[in-house]
Amino acid sequence: MNDEIEVECPSCSPDIPVLHEVLKSGQNVLVKCKECEEIHSPRIEKDKSVYIKTVISKGGKTFTHTNLMYKGELVEVDDEIVVDDGVSDEVYPIIVTSIESQGKRVDSAEVDYIDSVWGRAIDEVDVKIALHSDQKTYSITKRVSGGYEFVVGEKYNFDNISFVITRIKIRNNGFRIKEGDVVEAKYIKRLFAQEIFREKHRGRTAWSIKRRG
Repeated sequence: MNDEIEVECPSCSPDIPVLHEVLKSGQNVLVKCKECEEIHSPRIEKDKSVYIKTVISKGGKTFTHTNLMYKGELVEVDDEIVVDDGVSDEVYPIIVTSIESQGKRVDSAEVDYIDSVWGRAIDEVDVKIALHSDQKTYSITKRVSGGYEFVVGEKYNFDNISFVITRIKIRNNGFRIKEGDVVEAKYIKRLFAQEIFREKHRGRTAWSIKRRG
């Protein structure tokens, strides 16, 4: 879900701020009016916005960007936000994993009081898969888009290994075990699966499944 802010709408409310959905953050902000659906660049006073240090983890690496955010906006752990660094011109959708406010780690804070935000990139994620065969259990890893959907009970094939997902561990330590349960990759901590076929000589990597996400 995108962030929301209150700004004037040139179409339906030029003098009184109304709720808008933030379509694009960063230096070139783009918003959509929740009242009339007008899409426009808002008039935002400089003292109402601030650059927040944002530390992003992706694929085992960590790097730092700055993100333009708006004073009065509430940020919470597990929020999905878009980091749009106006200096590097790089954009990353992330899930907020930690917030530092006035020198302390907190679960939520208004932008006015935030020192730094930590997040996990969800444009692409590495999904760990624990595969159980007759002889042993071993692990493989697959990189997919954050919105890619995995389904309990469905058959997948990766690197000439066919398997069926038996359960999904999500990042809040819960599990999805019912056949047909669907979880997007960005929320998955680990997949558990039963191997049903494995070629002795692996060829080129293949990922043949029903495309989702």
